[in-house]
Amino acid sequence: MGGRDLCERTMEPLTPETIAKRVQSILTKIRSAEEKAGRPAGTVRLVAATKTVTVEHIAEGVRAGLSILGENRVQEALPKIAMFTQAPVHWHFIGQLQRRKVRSVIGRFDLIHSVDTVDLAQEINRRAEEAGCRQNILLEVNVGGEPTKAGFHPDDVVRSVPMMAQLSHVCIKGLMTIPPPSAGQDSARPYFRTLHELARQIEALDLPSVGMDELSMGMSNDFDVAIEEGATLVRVGTAIFGARHV
Repeated sequence: MGGRDLCERTMEPLTPETIAKRVQSILTKIRSAEEKAGRPAGTVRLVAATKTVTVEHIAEGVRAGLSILGENRVQEALPKIAMFTQAPVHWHFIGQLQRRKVRSVIGRFDLIHSVDTVDLAQEINRRAEEAGCRQNILLEVNVGGEPTKAGFHPDDVVRSVPMMAQLSHVCIKGLMTIPPPSAGQDSARPYFRTLHELARQIEALDLPSVGMDELSMGMSNDFDVAIEEGATLVRVGTAIFGARHV
């Protein structure tokens, strides 16, 4: 998926027909990437990143086949969730989560992708216990070691998991990463491969309440490469809803 093609595609007017066409195009590319990687159909699920996307456009996406919606901001997500209580959708939290916002997230999101410290996992556990539920999470790994990016350092995440495995109201489902910005798809491949290898190391620990079934990696420009390297969840926003202003 070249940058020029993506730019041209996202300049189209955002109509119901455009959204439906893009959703089906992404789903087709996911299936093609699965086949290329020799993986069974349905192994990879699309998480539509809906930050700043209107309720109307999200509804069009759901009608076109979106079933998992990913939000970055708690205050923006909660009113949207309230609007889709009757829709067949699941909500994932994919943005950086502040400890003071944890209470608002518990029980409203099926999966939190961005748990980046032991302290945050402990806070999620505490709030989930208060709510009488068990929260599914992914551990975010800063595979590129970027000083300005959140996430466990690759050398630390394996050592930290046994401590988090003791949290009775948290269930670790896998890992998430965002590789460093790059000019081409293949430059992201080593980072995706690193995340997959870390998952296998953690899986070998055979800890209770820890599974490595989910790898959340790959976005609009590189999700096909991520699928080849083992992604089970790909987070795509721009290629569906166009470029957005934060």
